Formats: sequence, C-alpha cells, structure tokens
Amino acid sequence: MRIEKLASAYDPRVVWTHFPLHPETPPEGISLEQLFAGRGYDLEAMKARMTQLMAAEGLPYGDRSMTFNSRLAQELATWAETRDGGAAIHDRLFRAYFVDGKDIGDPEALLEIVRDLGLDESEAREVLSSRSFRAQVDEHWARSRELGITAVPTFVIDGQGVVGAQPYEVLEQLVLAT
Repeated sequence: MRIEKLASAYDPRVVWTHFPLHPETPPEGISLEQLFAGRGYDLEAMKARMTQLMAAEGLPYGDRSMTFNSRLAQELATWAETRDGGAAIHDRLFRAYFVDGKDIGDPEALLEIVRDLGLDESEAREVLSSRSFRAQVDEHWARSRELGITAVPTFVIDGQGVVGAQPYEVLEQLVLAT
C-alpha cells in the first residue's frame, strides 16, 4: 500500500483528523440511492470505480448499499488513539464500513471492534455513552474546515495537500516539498 511505503521511506508523523462526511445522516443511516438521489450519479459505476481504486491499493471493498453516520466512530477512534494499539481502530473501522457494510454509528458494532482490538470494552462503552470525546472531534471538524478539506482521503503536510487516492509519486512529492 502506498501509505505504508511512504511511511517506511520517510517516517512521517501521522495525525488523523476526522472529517464530517455527510454529518446529516440520521442514526439509522440512509441508502446510497437516497444519498445520491437527483444528483445524476451512476451508483454501479461509482461502486466499480471504488472497487478498482481499492484493489490498486491492495484493499478490499464490499458491495455496501447504505451509508451511516460516522460521528460515534470518530469519537471512539479519538479515544482509541490514546491507548496502546488503539491506532489500529482506523483500519478496523474502514473494514467494518467499506467491506462488511456495518453500521459504524451503532455502539454495539463499535464495541465489537473494541473487543477485537483488545481495548478496554467498559472504558469504550463509557466513552460512547458519555460522548467524552465529542469536543475533540468538534476540534477535528473545525481543523478540517480550516485546512479546506472537502473529501477523504486528504493528505496535508505543512499546509500543502492533495485529495483522493493519489499515485505514490504524488504523495512522495508532497513529503519532499515540505
């Protein structure tokens, strides 16, 4: 994968910044057809393109039909990053959402990920129920707006950025330019 190659070559400090992608999504989620209704998108073509992009990165991609609100997942991920081994939650959330089609706004689905990672489930449950990382995610959202982020993934170094699944050489140039 390009990011791992970049990390091994240059050892950049990675800071995850959460982004409010479709924050208006209701807790029960909505179908992709509803999300893109009236916007002229060919959903099957979009899915085929995503499958190709993910395959080029060596990543799996499922045939999801729903989108879910990711706010709770972002709060839990912010907490997990403060725990040993917790950064692995990002890959697990990706797989749950984009491969398995799970509702990452569902606390029980999130707690399943926590258990799989060996993180403290009772602590995670408290984080989710108290929303104790809400303010930090609000700060992430504000930072993403300040950086002009409008899509994911976006890679930013010292105020310079690129959006989307970029070739390795583009990401390398971003690192070398800073």
